Amino acid sequence: MPIYEYRRPDGTTFDLQQSFSEDPLTVDPDTGVPVERVLHPPAVHFKGKGFYSTDYGTRKRERETVAAAEGSADRSANGAAPEKPAQGKEGAPGRTPAKSDSPAKKPDGAREVSAKA
Repeated sequence: MPIYEYRRPDGTTFDLQQSFSEDPLTVDPDTGVPVERVLHPPAVHFKGKGFYSTDYGTRKRERETVAAAEGSADRSANGAAPEKPAQGKEGAPGRTPAKSDSPAKKPDGAREVSAKA
C-alpha cells in the first residue's frame, strides 16, 4: 500500500498509508481541519538515441564530485595554487606573453583594489 502525503492549511504535512481504492482525505483525522493531498512529480529517465547516461545524476557521480571538491579544498588549504599549463601567444605551450608597459584599460567607475594580507 502506498504512503500519501497530506498538507494542512498552516503548511504542516503528515503521511498516511492508504490503499489505491480509498478516496483521498479531505479532513485531518486527528484535528478535523481540511487537508489536501500533496502530489510529487515522478522520476523520468529518457532512453534511446540522443540521450546519454551522463545527463542524469547518480550516486556514484555525486561521490566523485564530493571527492573532487575535497581534493581541491585540500590543495588550497596547503597553499598550493591550481596547476595551469603555461600558454603564450596563440596558445603555444611554454611561451609566456610579453608584458606591455601601458596599464590595462578599466571600465568607467572601476576602482583598483589591493588585497591586504
